[in-house]
Amino acid sequence: MTYRELKAALAVFGLEERATLADIKSRHRELVKRYHPDTGQGEDDPAQIRKINTAYQVLMEYLQSYRFSFSEQEFYEQNADERLRRQFMDDMLWGGGRVREEPDA
Repeated sequence: MTYRELKAALAVFGLEERATLADIKSRHRELVKRYHPDTGQGEDDPAQIRKINTAYQVLMEYLQSYRFSFSEQEFYEQNADERLRRQFMDDMLWGGGRVREEPDA
């Protein structure tokens, strides 16, 4: 598979550079329902259904060979809410910090 094939598959699905597995599967179901001859929705195009299925195979092949990262840095890059929570959890302004008591001298 080449990068050009991957970009073409994304174009067939109408997806951006960042998409979840759920996005890909959902879009595949939508397109198959629209173009499959057994659904009777009027857009019966065998060439289009083959193109959709080929694009889906390319995307699934890419995802199966993709190495997922479970590093802390990657986690915070993918989860913006957690990144912000971590960044400001000790900030008094956001309610996270505690007043530290000075030890008796």
